[in-house]
Amino acid sequence: MDNGRSAVIDICDQKYELILTTRATKEIAGRYGGLENLGDKLLKAENFELALDEIVWLITLLANQSVLIHNLRHKDSPKDLLTEEEVELLTSPLELASYKDAITEAMFKGTARNVLSEDDGSKNQQGA
Repeated sequence: MDNGRSAVIDICDQKYELILTTRATKEIAGRYGGLENLGDKLLKAENFELALDEIVWLITLLANQSVLIHNLRHKDSPKDLLTEEEVELLTSPLELASYKDAITEAMFKGTARNVLSEDDGSKNQQGA
């Protein structure tokens, strides 16, 4: 769907693309203080329930980016957004753990272009 910007997960036989968009980045920054703090927050969660809550929130956020993009492009056939409750009910803790790789992949793909663009921009400025 989004030219190599996504990672795909399967929730109860339905595929969802996890995409790190600018909107998702802003929400993550608001919750964690920045993308760089996300890994620390997930790894240092005080308890198992809190860690699960954070993973469920993140999966819901990233999966809904592809739904929102679809709805923007197909106003005549919108899809329902995924809810945290649905993610909790339709997944097991083991599945959530396996989704961490897809989250990491989506985050990497979403930030790889930003880093590349910043590097290109600084080279252009230095050369000017």
